[in-house]
Parts: sequence; structure tokens; C-alpha cells
Amino acid sequence: MKAARAGRWITLVGFFGLFSVILAFTAVIAPPERLPRSLVLALLLVPLLFPLRGLLHGRRYTHAWTSLLALFYIALGITLAAGPAERLYGLSMLVSAGLLFSGTLLYIRGNRRQT
Repeated sequence: MKAARAGRWITLVGFFGLFSVILAFTAVIAPPERLPRSLVLALLLVPLLFPLRGLLHGRRYTHAWTSLLALFYIALGITLAAGPAERLYGLSMLVSAGLLFSGTLLYIRGNRRQT
């Protein structure tokens, strides 16, 4: 159960870290030049709102499919980190999404049903 508890906390730190990174960089630090901020925020933050309730309640199934959602943000972070202009944004997103992904897997593994 210690692994499940640690996984849950790592998941929540990664989730809220990713949410904060996207919000801070898109709204304040490096707003998009070609698209409206609200559109970019909606496209990046709305998918993160779907698993929020299940993650806060510690539901195993929600952690499982959130790990798949985290892969999108990992890919986006790698893409952004490759460019020199948005390297800090990409690396921050990559670290947060990596924590989210690792935490969900640790929670799922630590919270296995005994058969």
C-alpha cells in the first residue's frame, strides 16, 4: 500500500504541476502569437479536467486511462523542448507529464487486486 500512496501523491503533483505549467506559460510567460490564448488554454487544459475527480478520489480505472492522456503531454513536451524558443516550456511540461505518467503507473501497480 505504500507504493500506491506514493503513486497517488506523485500523480497529483504531476497533474497539478502540468496544469500550472500550461496555465502559466500560455497565459502569462509565453502567450501564443498566432492563436488566441483562450483557444490554446481550452485545447490543452480541458482534457486534463476530465480525470480530475477520479484522481482526487483515488480511482484505479481513472489512473489507468490518465496514464494514456499523459503520453500526449509527454510528446508535446518533447516537441516543444526541441525548439530553442520554447525549451523551458517544453522541459517543464515534460517533467510534469513524466511525473503524472510515473505516478499513475506506480499507483496502478501498488493498488493491484489480489487474486
